[in-house]
Amino acid sequence: MRQVNLAFGENHLKIYENGASLWPVGYIDCVAINPDGKEAPMKREHFIGADTHCKETELAVVTEAGRLTKRFRCPTTIPALAEVLKAVPRPRRLAFEEGPMADWLYRNLLPFVDGITVCEPRRNHLIAKGGDHDDPVDAEKLAQLFRGGYVKAVHHPESFARSVFKHHVGLYHDRVGHRVEEANRIMAFLRRYGVFVQESAFVDPQDRSTLLDRLPKNRVVRSDLALLWSGYDLAAEQVAQVRRELIRLARREPQIRRFTKLPGVKWIRASTFFVCIDTPWRFKSKSALWRYMGIGLVRWHSGNGPERLRVPPPVEVNRILKAMILGAAESAIRTQDNPFADQHRRWIKQGRSPRNSRRSVARSLAAVMWGMWKNGSAYRPEQVGVAMEACTVTTPGKDR
Repeated sequence: MRQVNLAFGENHLKIYENGASLWPVGYIDCVAINPDGKEAPMKREHFIGADTHCKETELAVVTEAGRLTKRFRCPTTIPALAEVLKAVPRPRRLAFEEGPMADWLYRNLLPFVDGITVCEPRRNHLIAKGGDHDDPVDAEKLAQLFRGGYVKAVHHPESFARSVFKHHVGLYHDRVGHRVEEANRIMAFLRRYGVFVQESAFVDPQDRSTLLDRLPKNRVVRSDLALLWSGYDLAAEQVAQVRRELIRLARREPQIRRFTKLPGVKWIRASTFFVCIDTPWRFKSKSALWRYMGIGLVRWHSGNGPERLRVPPPVEVNRILKAMILGAAESAIRTQDNPFADQHRRWIKQGRSPRNSRRSVARSLAAVMWGMWKNGSAYRPEQVGVAMEACTVTTPGKDR
């Protein structure tokens, strides 16, 4: 009996002359053809919804027809989950919601299934919030949504090193937010006694004695302020420590080094863009990238009414990326001597508002960074703004 081997990566689909076929594990998006020209029957796909918690995970399995076939409950450990997944016939696809454990589960369970979708909880809640609610029911609802294609995937890096770097960048932004919270508490405390200052007035411990002189000479007041200052100092030291390590890791990445050549983009902003986007091939167009970053426009239209364009609400975008790219645009505009500042001045002269002009500069910056990443090229100032006018809205007042 003669055989023909068709290679798919490291696996092979073997087709024999008598029509028998062996399907390789993990490859189901192909069709075996018998010698008489008829397609061999495809294996039935199984969709698995998992409701994950720290101690236990509920899993529900549904077929392509939507029939619930199995339920499982197991400890939330990789070996236990792997055994449960192996009990489901291939091809099998797994879905669970984004959360603190999602990255760990994604990387470790990927070898045991034919595909994993980490989905956005907010969209699932809007669709499936009606009816009964408990862990087994939620797992089945998620499996049904997954089968119907109604879940929105959340991107996760496949590289462990990239995942660690992403978490470190996230920790930096978290610590910066914590330092700002501590500073706001101190400023609110001082306002209670008629002292109105900004954070810069107490960053340096040597400047704090003048603030103490403006407060009532009360032991409790001064001890409370000293406690708040100690919390602020600790938060500031944590920010500095995480920042040093972040820059050390960022210097290893050639693409981040290229990003830092752009006006308004240095190590923190370049690293934020790098880890949040992960790969430029996630987005089919600049418009899709802009919408993900919160600087693009979504269209609203109904019946014979007017078409309206607006920026997506914060809950629908990556807020860290939005703050990063708008901050980079602001810095580039203030620097003046660069093509992005020239764009801003030109748009202001055309009658756009400063807010819309800054957002257009942010779009231009994001498009340049995206293009550099896709092409592996360096920053070329002369290329800034090429085809940009065709991608932005020029009507004043529309971009809100």
